[in-house]
Amino acid sequence: MPKQTLLKINNLYVEYHSKKGVLGGKITIHAVNGVSLDIYKGEIIAIAGESGCGKSTLAKSLIQLEPVKSGEIFFEGENTLNLNKNALKNFRKKAQMVFQNPYASLNPKMKIIDILKEPLEINTDYTIEKIYETVKEKIKLVGLDESCLELYPHEFSGGQRQRIAIARALMLNPEFILADEPVSALDVSIQAQVINLIKELNQKLGITFLLITHDMSVIKYLADRVAVMYLGEIVETGKTEDIFASPLHPYTKALLNSVPQINKTSKKSLLKGDLPSPADLPEGCKFHTRCPHVMEKCKTCTPLECGASHKVRCFLYE
Repeated sequence: MPKQTLLKINNLYVEYHSKKGVLGGKITIHAVNGVSLDIYKGEIIAIAGESGCGKSTLAKSLIQLEPVKSGEIFFEGENTLNLNKNALKNFRKKAQMVFQNPYASLNPKMKIIDILKEPLEINTDYTIEKIYETVKEKIKLVGLDESCLELYPHEFSGGQRQRIAIARALMLNPEFILADEPVSALDVSIQAQVINLIKELNQKLGITFLLITHDMSVIKYLADRVAVMYLGEIVETGKTEDIFASPLHPYTKALLNSVPQINKTSKKSLLKGDLPSPADLPEGCKFHTRCPHVMEKCKTCTPLECGASHKVRCFLYE
């Protein structure tokens, strides 16, 4: 049975403009550079890459928390960039976001009951009874007791706060949740609990998740597919098992090489140098300044995407 596309991204560009120094002119930050990607209903797809590669900017642009320069974003066949104010509000009921820092994303002056009630009071015509019933249902769904509803965010651990943030994202029964580094701010002992919760919600409710992370071990356990991002571009996509068993792009290999492995001799990273500034992108293949297999044409020409279910942008496979 063919997979159903929930969200389709076509040639998306996101740029920022800022001043260089006190007296300098404007500089352009090329955060997302021509990203095209299909996200299927019911899957967990991960965007992997180093800090600064544009992962979070891509996620935020999908629900218009960041302005888009050009491109198309289709959600259930409708271009969300053309939506009016009311239609955009309805779209955001279906697409929610869970942020990296749960403490910063929860109002410290509000009780948990009020934080969770707010989306329902604004977006629905539920009765008070229905609102309280829904809040209790969602808080139990994320593994917390309803007794916590009368407490404030500071009275919880990081893992509990992230569960509350996930409960808030679930209040309007979304079809799509963007999870931006949802466990990176948590203790290692708590991370597994939140990861398992995301997997459970995906399986039980059929919610599609876009997971933003730099942690390849989290991706291996949680994601169905992986899209590897470098300097605002998708350089490789495929099923998780294919990416981990047979990575194609040199950057993907370097990311996997960085994962600690027990009882195995450590390998030297394939990467050299630092991530170039998105304000001064290299010509040709963006990865050529750090690639161990660089060829002359890599410095001037841009590789095209090739492959079917496992796709890669690299001259080594053309």
